[in-house]
Amino acid sequence: MNFESATQSARSESENPTRDTALTDIEGAISAAKNALLALQRDDGHFVFELEADSTIPAEYVLMRHYLAEPVDAALEGKIANYLRRIQSEDGGWPLVHEGTSNISASVKAYFALKMIGVGIDEPYMKKARGWILSQGGASHANVFTRNLLALYSAIPWTGVPVMPVEIMVLPRWFPFHLDKISYWARTVVVPLTVLNALKPKARNPKGVGIPELFTIPPDKVKIWPKGPHQKSPWSEIFGGIDRVLRFTEPYFPKSVRKKSIDKAVAFVDERLNGEDGLGAIFPAMVNALLVYDALGYSRDHPNYQTARGSIEKLLAVKDDEAYCQPCLSPVWDTALSAHALMEVGGTQAEASSDRALEWLKPLQVLDTVGDWAATRPNIRPGGWAFQYANAHYPDTDDTAVVVMAMDRALGRAQQPDNSYREAIARGREWVVGMQSKNGGWGAFDADNTYEYLNQIPFSDHGALLDPPTADVTARCISMLAQLGERRGQSYELDKAVDYLERTQEKDGSWYGRWGMNYVYGTWSVLCALNTAGVDPSSSVVRKAVNWLLTIQNSDGGWGEDSESYAPDYAGYKPAPSTASQTAWALMGLMAAGEIDNPAVKKGIAYLTATQAADGFWNEKRFTATGFPRVFYLRYHGYAKFFPMWALARYRNLTASNTKAVLVGM
Repeated sequence: MNFESATQSARSESENPTRDTALTDIEGAISAAKNALLALQRDDGHFVFELEADSTIPAEYVLMRHYLAEPVDAALEGKIANYLRRIQSEDGGWPLVHEGTSNISASVKAYFALKMIGVGIDEPYMKKARGWILSQGGASHANVFTRNLLALYSAIPWTGVPVMPVEIMVLPRWFPFHLDKISYWARTVVVPLTVLNALKPKARNPKGVGIPELFTIPPDKVKIWPKGPHQKSPWSEIFGGIDRVLRFTEPYFPKSVRKKSIDKAVAFVDERLNGEDGLGAIFPAMVNALLVYDALGYSRDHPNYQTARGSIEKLLAVKDDEAYCQPCLSPVWDTALSAHALMEVGGTQAEASSDRALEWLKPLQVLDTVGDWAATRPNIRPGGWAFQYANAHYPDTDDTAVVVMAMDRALGRAQQPDNSYREAIARGREWVVGMQSKNGGWGAFDADNTYEYLNQIPFSDHGALLDPPTADVTARCISMLAQLGERRGQSYELDKAVDYLERTQEKDGSWYGRWGMNYVYGTWSVLCALNTAGVDPSSSVVRKAVNWLLTIQNSDGGWGEDSESYAPDYAGYKPAPSTASQTAWALMGLMAAGEIDNPAVKKGIAYLTATQAADGFWNEKRFTATGFPRVFYLRYHGYAKFFPMWALARYRNLTASNTKAVLVGM
């Protein structure tokens, strides 16, 4: 019996009145989740769910509007203020994740935005916020991007911001710093930011709001600004010295070179403006692009200004009493994962829905635009998918692998016609293979983006300037190749990738998760990949991973892990409350490793069935995804909608199969 026929068998068994009560409960949970998910599918076939970050994005949205002196939207600002108040911590600050430790940069921005909205500084929660910020040393301890914002508002002098001269635009590629050597997100944020740093415009700020009360000493007296926890001697001192030299010499740079550099930066932005989806399709880059056009004197009816401004409004999530701004939109990721989950559920209705989702995804494949990735891989044909509605210059290997696997799985269903997915699959595979790094792994957007010394520059106090290969992305690419039929010993790329995963396994048996939180996510991803690639489930590499997952299971049957797992001094797993999505990942990892009959799996399944809400989904307030480790985290509202359903359906299917083996890549 193959995997898909096992799905049919399990569904038929659900009609048997003598069926085990626990399995009846599971079937009911799957059905409720499926119906709830199908109700959220858009008319054109795609899914998209809210993508929530921390307080910084909605705060920056408010400050952007006042920077530009746009008409005040009191109703919208009131809703954003309600949101910011709700997510404030008990100690007065604002965290980066739900129930997390308060963060100085997020707190400074949230306080500034609330004050800009018109909240009085004597309000109890503002007093509390101010007290916490001052207890941490004040706003001078905020990160580089916060200090850039404060400099634009003249709240601090530009000497408080590390130098990032716009002249980087004309540096040769052999130079130690070059745009091609940093990540896509850094590239799209930094290029317009260098123009702003060169022009040093001032916010209009018609209300004249400032935050001097958040400094323990006058801002222009601050001589030492904090560095990131990852920045160590002697690199931090070396680059600090370079920064001081640049600060002294920058005013003497030739004006002709500066003009050429600004022109090149603006051309970079113009080429990648990306229509209504914005530069890089991420909020910080989109805002910086808009502010550049404003600083250059573009009228508000200029097409580029209007395009840049309009793209930002698409990110708003407005409710009856609250509103916030999303960091970006995730329709391709949400749609592809929903399609996988629905194919796992099976049945006419779910499969028809997944087919509609795949038909929506197909034309979004980037086939003509040669993106920034070509700087290191110039001879590859385009063929990837981006994360957002449109982001042609920046497709990623993770989304591409997930979409390809979904299309391949659809082709493998009984009676599925041989349609044009085959060409899309082939182009996607070709692009992913071409993006493999020299060490055998894959990064998300670029190949061999491993210039680690660049994270030591003062401007990179966040430590997220690069996009090196990671276990979770590599695992997804392995899963794709193996699902498409490649085998160890016959595929050079697959062998290199599996070797990479074996080298990067942690001592405790887990794998690091770059884009999901954290080792649970990485370990799930890798176990799926190793299973599909044919690695023996009794091998030590698999057994160590299984043992790690079993030892960290919570007493309630679920799994959980929080942002503290990204700490530089991480010394091993620390217990965290269970979440539905992380429980689903752990369960699917264990099932991929052949542990379907393990009591821990049954206990995890019981946790999911017991915690399902009346609407068919799972309540999950905790953040389980990662933007940039240690500085920016994400809450995908879709994760608690499709991952638990996926895990339950897989358990049902495997218990009904003869092999009890997972035969697909995810």
